[in-house]
Amino acid sequence: MTGFDLSVAEQVLDAQPFSRLLKARITAFGDGAAVLELDIRDELLQQNGFVHGGVLSYAADNALTFAAGAAIGAAVLTAGYSIQYVRPARGTTLTARAEVVHAGRRQAVVRCDLVMTGGDDAGDETLCAVAQGTVLSTAKD
Repeated sequence: MTGFDLSVAEQVLDAQPFSRLLKARITAFGDGAAVLELDIRDELLQQNGFVHGGVLSYAADNALTFAAGAAIGAAVLTAGYSIQYVRPARGTTLTARAEVVHAGRRQAVVRCDLVMTGGDDAGDETLCAVAQGTVLSTAKD
């Protein structure tokens, strides 16, 4: 989409107070895909030392929406999504990689893999959750 590139996506992310609180960053954007990253700190953990499920869910939701925005336009909102936690999230960096599976004029179906790095296996990625959602265009025709 013309005029909506990584620098604009970074501005949109920075305009979200909750994303600033989590210190999220968007590291890739375009062609129906987006990558969101978070450095993990103690405040983002639950009582067993794993990344809180709400943090994973936030990352999935935002990555899904940014990927859809790269395909169907900037004026989008998440209509719904599901997330499946496949293993406890441990590590120093959470990466949410989202890609549009199907896009129409008014909506996109998007898949997201959430991986952790910097854990026990240092540089290896560990898949900890997968999400899929539908994102709707709010643009007026």
